[in-house]
Amino acid sequence: MAALELVLLGLLAGVAGTLIVFRGRSFFAIALSHATFPGGVIFALAGWNLLIGQALFAALLVLLMGWLSRIPRQGGQVSSGIVLAFGFALGALLSSANPGLGVPVDALLVGSPLSVTFVDISATAAVLLGSLVALAVFGRRILFHTFDPAGFTAAGFRSGPVEFVVVGIIAASVVVSMPAVGAILGVAILIAPAAAARLLAPTVAWVPPIAAALGVVSGLLGLWASREWNIAAGGSIGLAATAIYVLALVASAFLRRRSKPLSATVERKSPAAVITGGE
Repeated sequence: MAALELVLLGLLAGVAGTLIVFRGRSFFAIALSHATFPGGVIFALAGWNLLIGQALFAALLVLLMGWLSRIPRQGGQVSSGIVLAFGFALGALLSSANPGLGVPVDALLVGSPLSVTFVDISATAAVLLGSLVALAVFGRRILFHTFDPAGFTAAGFRSGPVEFVVVGIIAASVVVSMPAVGAILGVAILIAPAAAARLLAPTVAWVPPIAAALGVVSGLLGLWASREWNIAAGGSIGLAATAIYVLALVASAFLRRRSKPLSATVERKSPAAVITGGE
């Protein structure tokens, strides 16, 4: 079951991770994952499903971030930082005040892929399916708004629905990743593969499939390392995703260096020579 959950989360990296990277929402996703900590603690104390508690708290935090970002001289980054500090501090306070918490705090923070349930896997699959459907309906507008927001507005489109869909996909993906990799490492398997794919992809269209493939590889590689050396699964998955990003960074630098001589040759030719193939 752990492998299936990590495969689904890896595929989500191709959807939610790509949106996070292209739209510059990394800090938002990190803040959201950390700040949902108290939702898990509260529901653990009540004996209810932790995932539901984190999902409800995530919805409240998204609304809070949206309200704070509208305050003059503030902004999205500031509101995310405030919400991160508030949520994580509240979670730490609640967990310290209840030492007999039914669920270990480290399980909430770093996750445990080996303890995921059928409900967790079903939730991840549902978010993946819902995200794909949302992209099938709104994908063109999201792409337009991401790369040309001024043109998007000039064309008469409203950014509100696009923002709602994007934030919904990101928030849902962050929440369902927590049982496997926790509140702290929850975004590692989403962001790192997409960031690596952006370095390697020849065109924008290739980023999602490459990110999904790298997400699956990093998840399974981290799980294998966890079992092989008896180390924390959440940490090993996070390190595997980071290692893949570093390798992609080195590979992209090498490819750029190899392409420089050809680029220099093209630049020395006149525009007419480049078009006709002459000297």
